[in-house]
Amino acid sequence: MSGEMGKPLISCRLVDSDCSLAEAPSEAPKVGILGSGDFARSLATRLVASGISVVVGSRNPKRTVGLFPSAAQVTFQEEAVGSPEIIFVAVFREHYSSLCGLSDQLAGKILVDVSNPTEQEHLQHCESNAEYLASLFPTCTVVKAFNVISAWTLQAGPRDGNRQVPICSDQPEAKRTVSELAHAMGFTPMDMGSLASAREVEAKPLRLLPGWKVPTILALGLFIFFYVYNFVRDVLQPYVQEGKNKFYKLPLSVVNTTLPCVAYVLLSLVYLPGVLAATLQLWRGTKYQRFPDWLDHWLQHRKQIGLLSFFCASLHAIYSVCLPVRHSYRYDLVNLAIKQVLTNKSHLWVEENVWRMEIYLSLGILALGTLSLLAVTSLPSIANSLSWREFNFVQSSLGFVALVLSTLHTLTYGWTRAFEDSRYKFYLPPTFTLTLLVPCVIILAKGLFFLPCLNRRLAKIRRGWEKDSAVQFTLPMDHALAQKTSHV
Repeated sequence: MSGEMGKPLISCRLVDSDCSLAEAPSEAPKVGILGSGDFARSLATRLVASGISVVVGSRNPKRTVGLFPSAAQVTFQEEAVGSPEIIFVAVFREHYSSLCGLSDQLAGKILVDVSNPTEQEHLQHCESNAEYLASLFPTCTVVKAFNVISAWTLQAGPRDGNRQVPICSDQPEAKRTVSELAHAMGFTPMDMGSLASAREVEAKPLRLLPGWKVPTILALGLFIFFYVYNFVRDVLQPYVQEGKNKFYKLPLSVVNTTLPCVAYVLLSLVYLPGVLAATLQLWRGTKYQRFPDWLDHWLQHRKQIGLLSFFCASLHAIYSVCLPVRHSYRYDLVNLAIKQVLTNKSHLWVEENVWRMEIYLSLGILALGTLSLLAVTSLPSIANSLSWREFNFVQSSLGFVALVLSTLHTLTYGWTRAFEDSRYKFYLPPTFTLTLLVPCVIILAKGLFFLPCLNRRLAKIRRGWEKDSAVQFTLPMDHALAQKTSHV
């Protein structure tokens, strides 16, 4: 393991901003690291690979020397802080006081705090770790940085992880120095202001998918609602009114009936806020008024809602493939064959049902394929390689196509069932009729927006026209080009 740790990742070269490799300067800068844990080891590996001289301070250098790259100098803490002007403090908050004996040697140097508190510590302490470190070493300049970068990202390189490094300090010159160092390591520094922002920076790693909380709760709520609804219709009603035990459907069949409902409704909720936003702009006659907070937050969560829709649709496809494997399906098939023999029917073929199933499955596959394109292009690595026009075409135009295909898929599945009295169990309508409400409203509204009177007005508003403005505004002659470039 120590041999692998000692291998430089970029072999004495620096990473430029365009991810190209450049030769390291002849006189490599030197930095110090106080600490010998996993993060300190990964940090030393990245610094050495970036052509930077590293000296590591440890309480027991003989025991830890084999864990660090061979190019890094491992020595006692007192010796490690002598020559470097930048010192990384890679120890936990409770061990800061053990460094107080080095106060004289650390005077005037830049201390880079890379620590992160636990959730309990973050709530317990009013001041951040960086501010606490600055209070212990008033003669030093403390910079908060690199705490959001994982040890794995440092080991594997910034291309395989988050590139952004929030940096905050009370001294602009110290921030500039650490920013240059982060850039040399292949990362993108972000100025977060003074050291008072360190508490906010330290809270970033404590957040567990903050942008996914509301969409996940929404998806879970929809799943519970439709699962209970399908349970009442498909399991409880046959048991109460007909005495049939169909509780075996709970683990797979009811789940498979619920998943497409959730996926379909979530997909419609991706495009509903856009319709509401366009309606508000038409009503107000301007794009310069803020949307309501609830609509603004809804617009910001569309990506997560769309990915959850794709997740549920993918599970539905997998569940559907597994349906014929069930023993209950085999028993029903055998019972159907026996019933056919007893009724002396040699040929059982309903042309309408055959065509309906063929079209239904084909539309479902097309909808899932289109939805997969939306999911793939929403990934940052793919989205960054697309122009705005390409990204807008995939997410807006193809997204609407996916919604239309899903609607046709649902309508083909329902066919005439919505008009059959036997389908209304406990007077509850079939589940697919509930899911069609919002998508049909969206498709109808989109169709209205294609009307020339509304389309031209919306295009003018998005290019800066205002209803009550005295400024005369005319669209370019190429109205189609104006539409494609009017999403400001």
